Amino acid sequence: MPSSLPSSDRPLRIGTRGSPLALAQAHECRHRLMDTFSLSEDTLQIIIIKVTGDLIHNRPLREIGGKGLFTREIEEALLSNTIDIAVHSMKDMPTEQPPGLTLDVYLPREDVRDAFISKHASNLADLPSGLTVGTSSLRRRAQVLHRRSDLNVVEFRGNLQTRLKKLSDGVADCTFLAVAGINRLALTKVPAYPIDPDIMLPAVAQGAIGIERRSHDSYVADLLMAIHDPRTAQQLVAERSFLATLDGSCETPIAGLAEIKGSNLSMRGEVLRPDGSEVIGDRLSGPIEDGKEIGRELAQSILAKIGSDFFSD
Repeated sequence: MPSSLPSSDRPLRIGTRGSPLALAQAHECRHRLMDTFSLSEDTLQIIIIKVTGDLIHNRPLREIGGKGLFTREIEEALLSNTIDIAVHSMKDMPTEQPPGLTLDVYLPREDVRDAFISKHASNLADLPSGLTVGTSSLRRRAQVLHRRSDLNVVEFRGNLQTRLKKLSDGVADCTFLAVAGINRLALTKVPAYPIDPDIMLPAVAQGAIGIERRSHDSYVADLLMAIHDPRTAQQLVAERSFLATLDGSCETPIAGLAEIKGSNLSMRGEVLRPDGSEVIGDRLSGPIEDGKEIGRELAQSILAKIGSDFFSD
């Protein structure tokens, strides 16, 4: 138990992006702290921070700076003491944090799967040839083209609601969303069809929420540890080690998922050519405590199978 708790006079300031999903994740963090420490809402203040990645919707993310566009301004607010913690979607997070910041607390992970959304079919295999798939994810693009090279794939940037509106406006005939986002926003009327990871392996850390803080802030560290989920952390240690070893970026189609059964951790991973023409994947298992090494060795196994020009298409 921390020596003191946030109060209405000195609230804990929670930084987040302003999208509906980001706000839902920040509220989940706030409610877990409220329930754990019997706090009132006015002791936990949510502060919306505008980030570059949410302001530019007409260009692919990889062309304007990559994942850091969703975190840079929030991390600057942490370092300048404008906020006390930052709530992030972990699949948006680079594998290394800026000096002075620590990311080591995770909330219980949601559903890791992707969902297929279309009025034309309930799965990708049944989609008529020649239709248009909308996605901003290089991973999903490559996975789609690997299975259905007869489909047209177009850029589809924006938050979850924006992409659903583009779909209804006919910009594309189908798209993909993370099941976790659909669940967190309670979008029960969206015709979403979850895809088994054996068919479409998800992004590294998909469905997980991470909480970042200043490294020296032991008070905040004590607060956050009370809502930390060790199982999610064990999965993400392996997955982020896998991504870091591959030196993954928004220009690299990478997928990975760690699963835990008993005391064993099993990790699947794959990399794809951007045009979907080839997929190189592998699997590795071992004790949970070896998760970081499992992720690293899995990545090295895949790197040994690909050439230096693999991602150059």
